[in-house]
Amino acid sequence: MLGNGEVVGKFEISWNELLDRGDEPFDISFPSVCGDHSSLTLKAAVLHDCDNQDSTLFDFIGKCQIARNTDAGHERFATYATSETVSHLNDAVQYFQLVLDQCPVGHPDHAAALTNLAWARLEGYIQNDLEDIDSITSLFREALALRPQGHPDHPLSIYHLIEALNWRYSKENFTAVYIHESLQLYRKLLPLCPEGTYLRSIAAGAQGLDGVIRECDRLPTDASDEGIDLRRVVLEFCPLGNEHRPRALHELSCALRSRFEQCGSIDYLDECIQYGREVISLCCEGHSEHDTYLTNLASSLDYRFGHQRNSDDLNEVISLYEKALRLCPVGHKSRNIPLSNLASALITRFHQRDDVNDIMRAISLLREARTLCPPGHPSRGITLNNLALAVKTGYAKLNANEGSNKAIGLYRDSLQLTPHGHPLRYICLINLSSALCSSFTQTQENENVEEAIRLCQESLEALPLLHPARFFSYMRLQEAYLSRYRVQHDSTDLSCAVDNFRLASRHPTQGFPPRITEAINWARQAEVYRHDSALEAYQMCLKLFANHMTTRSSIISRREAATAFRGAQSLPVDAASCAIRRDDLRLAVELLEQGRGQQWSLASRLRTPLEDLKLANPELAHRLSEINKCLSDAQGSTDSADRAAADQAAIRYRSLQEEWRAVVTKIRNLQDFSRFLLPPLFTELQAVARHGPVIILIASEYSCSAIIVPTSGEPHHVRFLRINLTHLETLKKDFAREIRLACFMHPEETRKELQVLLRTVWDEIMLPIVIVLQRDLRVTSRSRIWLCPTAAFTSIPLHAAHPFRMKADGRERELCLEDVYICSYTPTLSALIRSRQMMKTRVTPSFAAIGQSEPGAGQGEALLTIDSELELVCKLVRATANATTLSGDDATRTGALDALQENTWVHLACHGKQDREQPYNSRFAMRDEPLTLLDIMEKDIPHAEFAFLSACHTAVGDKETPDEVIHLAAGLQFSGFKSVIGTLWVVDDAVAKHVVEAFYKNMFKDGVMDCTKAAWALNRATCSVKTKVPLEQRMVFIHIGV
Repeated sequence: MLGNGEVVGKFEISWNELLDRGDEPFDISFPSVCGDHSSLTLKAAVLHDCDNQDSTLFDFIGKCQIARNTDAGHERFATYATSETVSHLNDAVQYFQLVLDQCPVGHPDHAAALTNLAWARLEGYIQNDLEDIDSITSLFREALALRPQGHPDHPLSIYHLIEALNWRYSKENFTAVYIHESLQLYRKLLPLCPEGTYLRSIAAGAQGLDGVIRECDRLPTDASDEGIDLRRVVLEFCPLGNEHRPRALHELSCALRSRFEQCGSIDYLDECIQYGREVISLCCEGHSEHDTYLTNLASSLDYRFGHQRNSDDLNEVISLYEKALRLCPVGHKSRNIPLSNLASALITRFHQRDDVNDIMRAISLLREARTLCPPGHPSRGITLNNLALAVKTGYAKLNANEGSNKAIGLYRDSLQLTPHGHPLRYICLINLSSALCSSFTQTQENENVEEAIRLCQESLEALPLLHPARFFSYMRLQEAYLSRYRVQHDSTDLSCAVDNFRLASRHPTQGFPPRITEAINWARQAEVYRHDSALEAYQMCLKLFANHMTTRSSIISRREAATAFRGAQSLPVDAASCAIRRDDLRLAVELLEQGRGQQWSLASRLRTPLEDLKLANPELAHRLSEINKCLSDAQGSTDSADRAAADQAAIRYRSLQEEWRAVVTKIRNLQDFSRFLLPPLFTELQAVARHGPVIILIASEYSCSAIIVPTSGEPHHVRFLRINLTHLETLKKDFAREIRLACFMHPEETRKELQVLLRTVWDEIMLPIVIVLQRDLRVTSRSRIWLCPTAAFTSIPLHAAHPFRMKADGRERELCLEDVYICSYTPTLSALIRSRQMMKTRVTPSFAAIGQSEPGAGQGEALLTIDSELELVCKLVRATANATTLSGDDATRTGALDALQENTWVHLACHGKQDREQPYNSRFAMRDEPLTLLDIMEKDIPHAEFAFLSACHTAVGDKETPDEVIHLAAGLQFSGFKSVIGTLWVVDDAVAKHVVEAFYKNMFKDGVMDCTKAAWALNRATCSVKTKVPLEQRMVFIHIGV
């Protein structure tokens, strides 16, 4: 590119020859120089004498002076370029400055004069002969401003400014702001330079953009907005196939992870992981940086595991670190890095799985890493810190006291190697504090706990207010204060511990799982020490837990999350017990409803009726409906085996959740919608008792009791004076044993042990409730009641409570529960309210009998009585409804699903299986493949009314999460069936048909299909078949719903 004083050619012509050309311009061409083909257009004119008033001559003379000075400047500048004599440069600058003075602002050549002066001065700056780069860049900026978009010299002016910025960057301590601006200018320049042009070749070449990108790769990681934006711009210039793309991806990924470390926003981490995966895909094993890229991705996934506790992330972390270690065999200069990284991941997995092999291997790896990091090695400090953590953890597992002292020594050595100002000093401070606190617990030496507190306070001083790691400082502080309180019993220490529990669980930039764990611990310790904050702690637990569930995008992952926290399963009942002990029954009901059945609540809110909202604001109703559909469709998409695809689906789901929250916030600002989709208050929940009282049975380690929600008025509390949680767990096991043994007894044999258990249920649990119902609430005999059991109560057949004894006068037997009231169950209060709300819209009823006597391979043995049961049902129904039958080869998974969707009433007779490992895989056996709970949940059947599930285990909850009530009957209720008959254990199909026959005879006695009669019909049926059906087969059936 020309313009720096190069000689392109010489031209000579006499005056006569020139004047002979007349007024017509003519062109002169020169040989190619630097790839440019230059030409000159000349025009001669004859000037005559004129008056002094005419300025034409003076203008011409002025232009000639500008041209002569410009030429002189270029001549001196060209001489300087070859001689490197500073005086020639100074002469050139003086001439160009003179030209600039002759071309003031507004002059057509002002931009050219600015450029000539700036370029000469820049060359002097490059050669260290001139300084004042500020004025040089200012000149280029001024010239660029005079040549806006569309000006023929606009691209060239951009390039000039880029050159100035690049040289300034290289000569002034590599200040990133200059290279950042340079990249922004390249973004404008390259689209203006077509491929094949000389300007394009130098702008994008090794000394241009390529060189700038390489310089960017040398910059330290910068997590600021400007630093991340710089990395994004670099990536823009490195499309797929560009040699610099892997490095650009890696640098942007590192900047994003660093930003996450500072602010805790998962969005940065997800994007970081996305780029990390792409780098790995572009640089296979054998690439010189492959181990670095593996480590970067693993580190990012490790951070995400700490934030979200997704086990898939941890498994991938360990796999990647194992690969990185294999790429650094013994003797490799960087082997210490994968050794330490893999060890840290194994420590994390040990805390999750409690496998001692993990912690032992971690210690071994870190000891090797320590030998590779002798004194003076930059990684020695963090290696010692990690080894101390492994030793402390391992010895704690083995209950060996000496581990604490070893860990403290290692932590102190590590702290000495991370002085004040070191970016990782806070980690050493927090870990040493924890070790000292453990030592105090063993030795009760006060100086240990006092030092632990000081170290935590120092770590807080080193961290910004919103830094995610402050959470760990708060956590270790509460441990220290609580440890000292246990020894010295100073109430101030307990208050300080609670303050730090509160700060940790509220810390907004830490992930939900660590905060939930801390909140659970807070609630437990508040209970132990009877602190007033217990109820606040429970409320925090339930709030955090609910928020955490919303981050899990699939139904399966939510269940995994629900089982991941030790002690979390009892939170709802323990919270309710706490509220009861504070005489706040309304709050107890609200907390139970907020904490139980969360997975059903999350799924059902996507099916919330929007009729009222449509009247108030059609636009918001439409938008929410669209988002609900997208969320519902996205729920199953994140279980992909492809980790990158699963990540993308999770990111999409979270984005939809943010949209959902924004729309719901707007809805809550509407009049009469302030409580829209918020956890219901007692005044809203009391609607559940419109047709009869609801009894919530609460099984907590702190108290076992019941709350009766009446049709109106205040809730009533019923204490179980002789029953605690241990008794209930024993009772639950005894029932399971006796039901199992009853299967081997003859039908006519008396189930004596079972009767004893049912008598206990009557005397200790249901009789006190019945007394309150009759005496205080005046609930008349044969009225309907609903049972809402929690925790251990969900595995006890409460509806079958029976005294099995004669009255005092010996003339007649005592009444049992089914004699006094007609019992139904409801998983949660909200589930029953939803079913009742959906009853407002009814369609013409239709009935389908679905049966499968010969299920597909691996689904169970043939059921010989199924066909006769279907025939019997259709015969009993036919007088009232036109029943259709689906059986044999037609009773497939798809066929059964279609029948469920197309009919309002369904009878299902087949094998039922409750999957204890994954309850959402609980299933009905069909001819081809099973019909699962997940299949049923995915269907929205608002017109459905009644289902009779004549199959085994259809109303058995999940042992891991009993308060989530995950079973087939609940799934049908969720999909739209308002009234469901389910089973608690194995059904003997040979005798169950007697119950089925009696049920339908009562159900259609008056020729009306009314699903609200199902509980009454089942009550009558079980009473009428006592002589034909053994006790355990009568009580196996329960009614759920309206």
